[in-house]
Amino acid sequence: MKNKLWLLIIGIIVLLAFQAKVLMPLIYDLVATDIFMEDNGDDPNRFSASTAMTDNAFQQCNKYIATKIHPDYTFVPSAQALNSFGLGSFEYLINATIDVQPADRASYTRTYACRIKYDDQDDVSGVNDLDNWSISGISGLDDL
Repeated sequence: MKNKLWLLIIGIIVLLAFQAKVLMPLIYDLVATDIFMEDNGDDPNRFSASTAMTDNAFQQCNKYIATKIHPDYTFVPSAQALNSFGLGSFEYLINATIDVQPADRASYTRTYACRIKYDDQDDVSGVNDLDNWSISGISGLDDL
């Protein structure tokens, strides 16, 4: 019984040492390679930047708001987005302001954030069609 306990303890120590000294360095080397990277031609951008695709995403968010959010109101978007981020894989985060003009009240301005994805990947021939974009969410316009 005593020998079996020592054998178990030695076995656990050998297993941990094998994992730490042999297996984990191999896993780290594998992860460091580009084997798991998907190159789709649209790199993420950590800083706000205005590009052709972020400008199109901004326009499509404004179209979506005007047609789907509250069709009875008139919306006047700002000339450009406050912040536009490319998240990679043709997904964008747009932060902008929009003037809301209800029929029965005075107009007011709202700041919104829109997460949007271009579905046709690198085929940019349909960027002006709202059907080629997917809205993941819009925040800031909940109280309309």
